[in-house]
This record gives sequence, structure tokens and C-alpha cells, in this order.
Amino acid sequence: MRARSLKKTAVTVACAALVVPLAPAANASSFFGSSALADLFNAVAGSSMSSETFYDDSPGAQGSTFLPGGISGNKKNGDTPPPVEITPGPVRDGWRLVREETFDKGINDSKVDWEVQKFGPGNRYYVDEFSDGGKYFKIQGGEYFQRALDSFQLLRKSVPFGEDGWLTVEMAARSREKTGKPDGVPTLQVKNGEAKMDVPWDNGLIITSTNPLPSQYRVEYELKTLDFGGKDINGEWNYDGKINGYPSKTECMTNFPWVRLRQNKDGSYPTPGYDQNGAEQPDPCAKPFGDIKAENGFYLMEIVDHAHPAPHNNIFIHSHRKVGMDIYSVNGGWAKAYWGCDPSNGKLKPYADTNGHGINEIFFDGSVWRDPSFAYNEFVMPTPCGIFHGDERNHDNQLQTIVSAAEIQPHVMPNETYKFAIERTDKGYVQEMTGNFRYVGQRTYRFFRPFINNDGRAIWHYNQTPEEYDGRFNNTLKFKGPHGEFEKEMWPSDSAYPDNFIIGLPHINYYTGSATVDNIRLYVPEDKK
Repeated sequence: MRARSLKKTAVTVACAALVVPLAPAANASSFFGSSALADLFNAVAGSSMSSETFYDDSPGAQGSTFLPGGISGNKKNGDTPPPVEITPGPVRDGWRLVREETFDKGINDSKVDWEVQKFGPGNRYYVDEFSDGGKYFKIQGGEYFQRALDSFQLLRKSVPFGEDGWLTVEMAARSREKTGKPDGVPTLQVKNGEAKMDVPWDNGLIITSTNPLPSQYRVEYELKTLDFGGKDINGEWNYDGKINGYPSKTECMTNFPWVRLRQNKDGSYPTPGYDQNGAEQPDPCAKPFGDIKAENGFYLMEIVDHAHPAPHNNIFIHSHRKVGMDIYSVNGGWAKAYWGCDPSNGKLKPYADTNGHGINEIFFDGSVWRDPSFAYNEFVMPTPCGIFHGDERNHDNQLQTIVSAAEIQPHVMPNETYKFAIERTDKGYVQEMTGNFRYVGQRTYRFFRPFINNDGRAIWHYNQTPEEYDGRFNNTLKFKGPHGEFEKEMWPSDSAYPDNFIIGLPHINYYTGSATVDNIRLYVPEDKK
């Protein structure tokens, strides 16, 4: 993808009632968190850098928009954020390339055997109570959950690749007959200098870094094809013999055996539970397990809070992301609370009017819970239409629980490529996406958010070391189920959470499809060795 020249313009900052004209920064950083603009704002506002930025580098765009934390996205459609235009350097100014994977060589996973996972602490795939054999599910289902978990083998394969094995593909599959051989096989096939992943609905596959990421980094890659549900070019959910990307004529597809039982208002739990009303054997096709075909999607890039990511149950991922970009393709009634940004006019539209391929660009909130019953973080969602918070309503009192930033157009691939990147600086995180987006064509969008914003919201588990965090956002959650309860401190002061990235499908009981990726690159600051 060819780099574009960047328009030189003057700078205007709006912060609450204060408007300050500035001269162009001579050597503006590619990420505003450490730029002269940020430093000037610090002096004006009298605080550390604590506000978001949004940047569009395409020809004819408004340039960069500075979004002070007090300017929220719960606004009327058509309202525009205060404008800022800046003279930035090339996107990678200040970064030094240290690793690159161009997929010129194949990945030989045939020499690595499938491993039957053993559950519980001490196993290398165990992270915490939300892991696949974890305490959270034991209080949901007791011995009946264990019976369901024991009805198949969960198989895993971990294959390092790239120079010095700096990348790893983590795969998970099931063997219902307990033969040690997978029923369906997730694959990562390298051909013509690119890698295509193909993942059945009850499997998982991610690409990740073999070791945790450094304290400051930029990681990027190119997406060349995408087929994980959503609508086709004609706006239909059902096409090519599939429903939202799932084969239309198949056996039941459910979230078995990992499901949460939501308490009723009177404190009771729904029936049937994991015991399935006394069934002699667990039935994956019967309640409490639910059909999954209305939901599909793809994790474009996420930064998670543990050293060695791997595919897990769907519930696990919801409390382990720091920042990330994903596509959630929903053909279900609950999507009425979802919206999509139209970057061409700065207005939101109902999710039903999108193409089902909207990019959810999310900074996960460490100060507010979306659903504390399973430690599900609230969303902070920057878009070209403004910044939105999942716990706020718009002026029409409508929920905006998910607001996508822009829509990918799968039909333009592979002739056109999308690029995604995440940066961690000493100030915060940047998320970036480049490509041919619906309504606006070729664009680059960059969103910066500091570790702790001046609206009091923090990025979940941002601290890689205990010294970076003072414990102010810690609280203790109580998790309940029909078979018990437990408490957990969610972010104590002496904690530390490494960064690692994932690309692909980290669920083993939701989503199915294929995608092609290429040119995974890792950068560090130029002054770092």
C-alpha cells in the first residue's frame, strides 16, 4: 500500500471553554501522546497528558482532531468535535523495525503433535478462574459442568514460526470420541507470500508473539481477505450456502460447554441449568446452551493482559483485553442497541443499516463494569463521529452499547489491503487502521488514549509493572452461581500485566470463517536497543 503525503496545516486546540492557536510543530511525533502538541496541552491544562486524539491523514480530510476527555461522544448526530490540524511526520517516524514476518516460508505444524489439555492451575494454558476448566464455570455447573467438560477432549497445538521463532500460532480443537485426533482442524496455510487461516466454529486459532511485547512498541499487519460472516455486497446475511458465515445446513452449533447462568430478579437461576433436568448425558444441543449462528466476527488485533495468549471459551476474552479492534457481525434483535459511524457526515446510523463489518475500536475501561457478573469491562469507543461510552445514552435516551468506527468492505479484497496497528508509548495507546472504508474510501484513522484519561477512566490493566499503577481502580467482585460463589480483587496495587497481541479467532465455542494476513511487523522506539 503506497504511503500518502500529508497535508500541512495550522493547529487549533479546543479544550472546554479554552481555545489556543498554535504554530505547526516542527517535528511532530507520529503519536500525539509524546508530541509538542501534547506537551503544550499539558502546560495549558495543568495536568499530565490525559485526552484522546483522533487523526485522519487522507486527502481532503479535516486532519487531526483533538478530543479532550470532557467532550463525550453521547452527542447529537452531526455534531463535530473541536478541530485540530497538525503537521505530522510519516506514520512510523520514531520507530525502528526489529521483527518482520512476510510469510515467504511455510509453517510446518505437522511436526508438532496435538496435546490433550489438562485443566486447572499449573497447566500452561491456565490463566485464571475464567479459564476453560476454571472456578467460574464450576460455580455455574458444579459436577454437571465437569461432566460436560469431560465429554470431549480439548486439544491444543502451539507452533513457533518466523525469525528465531518470534511468532506463535496457537490452535485449539476438539475430539468428541477422545481419540487425541481433532474432529475439525483449524489451519494456517502459507501460499504466495501470505497466510490464510481457516477456523471451524468449535475450534480456535490466533497468531501471537511468542514472548510478551516490550514496554513501548508498534505492532502492525495487513489483512488481505476476510470471510467471517456479516452481510454480502447486496446487504444479505444469507449467501453462498451460509447464514452469517455459518454453513446453513449443519448439526446444532451452540456455546457448549461454557455458559453463564444469569440470576433472575428474585435471585434464582434459570432452569434447566447444567444438570439439564436430570439428563443422563450432557446434551450440547439443549438448554442451557444456546445457538451461536446469529453471532460471528473476527479479532483484527487485540492487546491482552497475559503473557501467552491462546484460544479459550468466549467468556474468558471479555475480561482480558486492554485495547483492540474487532468485527462483531450480529444478525440478532439485541443489535438494536448498536450503531455505526458514517465518517462521511459524522452521523451515527442504526447497526441494521450497516454492512455488518463495522470495526469496533475499543479502549477497555478499567473503571466501569459493563457486566460485573463475569468481569466484563465497559467500552470506550473513539470514532470519526466522536467518542462514545457504552454506559451512556444519546440525546434521544437510546443505548449505544457498541458504536463501530468505520466499515470494512470485504468485496474489495484481495485487490485492496487493510492495515491495522497498535502502539504503546510511555503515555498511552494508539490504535490505527488504514484502508478503503465504506462511504469515504481510502483513509487512515488513528486514535490515542492515555493510560488514565482526565475523565477518570483508565485503560484496563494498562500497567506492565507494579510501579506504573497505584491501585486506585481496584475493586473486589463477587461471582455467584447455583453451585457456589467466590470473590476476586480485580486490579490490586501490586499487580502487573504484560502486553501481547492476538490476531484471529480466540474463541473455541463461537465464530467461524477464514482470513488472510501478511507482513506482521514489530517496532520499538528508535532510541531503544
